[in-house]
Amino acid sequence: MSEVYAVRRGLLRDRCAAVGSAAALVSRPANVRYLAGGAPPGAVLLLGPGGDVLLSPRAPGGDPADGRTDDRLRVSVLPAAEGDPVVAAADLATSSGAESLAVEEHHLTVSRHRAMGSVAPRLRLADLGATVEQLRVVKDEEEIACLRIAAEITDQALGELLESILVGRTERHLALELERRLVDHGADGPAFATSVATGPNSGQGRHRPSDRRVEEGDFLSVCLGANYRGYRCEIGRTFVIGTTPADWQIELYDLVFAAQRAGREALVPGAAYRDVDRAARYLLDSAGHGGGLAPWTGHGVGLEIDEDPQLAPAAMGKLDACVPVTVEPGVHLPGRGGVRIDDTLVVRPEADGGPELLTITTKELLAL
Repeated sequence: MSEVYAVRRGLLRDRCAAVGSAAALVSRPANVRYLAGGAPPGAVLLLGPGGDVLLSPRAPGGDPADGRTDDRLRVSVLPAAEGDPVVAAADLATSSGAESLAVEEHHLTVSRHRAMGSVAPRLRLADLGATVEQLRVVKDEEEIACLRIAAEITDQALGELLESILVGRTERHLALELERRLVDHGADGPAFATSVATGPNSGQGRHRPSDRRVEEGDFLSVCLGANYRGYRCEIGRTFVIGTTPADWQIELYDLVFAAQRAGREALVPGAAYRDVDRAARYLLDSAGHGGGLAPWTGHGVGLEIDEDPQLAPAAMGKLDACVPVTVEPGVHLPGRGGVRIDDTLVVRPEADGGPELLTITTKELLAL
């Protein structure tokens, strides 16, 4: 993997050179991990004329959640007295002969930006923008393999929950149990805060679990994902508790299922982001639910659970192959509940079988 990280850093260095900057400072944690393989919290990566250096407030350890730092990368552990690694990086860039430094302005606070200027007043600071995020959009097969394992872990945790007794248990209890099961099956932790929503809460995106207890006849919506070696996936399913679904539940579920299928089928290389959103949104809007829909149908996943691309009505750009995304339409009827169906897929050309479905838990409307 060391060669992979070196190539990634080389691509970033080339992009910086093209805009006249010989050095770059990466501070956003997911971007540091993408380029360095792993890093303790607070570490930053300096790409400069003096070589690539990871500046860290503590030495890399054995915590899997921090990843494994590239062996080819020089690591500088800062004494506590030296304070902010960002400021230390600016000082090091100056001493290495850099005249300009591209930084991630969207991540740095104003105070940190000023502190850099105070220790290196002659260093011209430029904006690196979302250059690293753009490099991260298309995943290599090693990254996709990590996402595939994360999805397997998530499916296992959800499948076990569906075999247990649910009536009478609270949303909060079920969410905690799902997160424990993720870790039991090998996850570093949950990819995001697990959502469990029952009855009138069901169908809401990222509902915060409450003390409401599961009742017979409820819709039960769950949304969870595993973090495996830094890579995060997402799955969302809706079920009915303890009885045959009512007619309105079947009708609503079939509608959301059709919208989700349309969105999945639209995931082909070259498809516009907005067209994928439109494929799913059109069906829900035509059925009269347009006013309450989420502002997006899906989004990219990887080292963060919500990254580019965004599948939304105004999104600009087109899909490439090997881009993992979610497709997650949902409808919530205030006071009654709703349905949300969410999968993580990888965009693949039709010659390779079309979009690869990573999360495979059944989408049949089950009565649990």
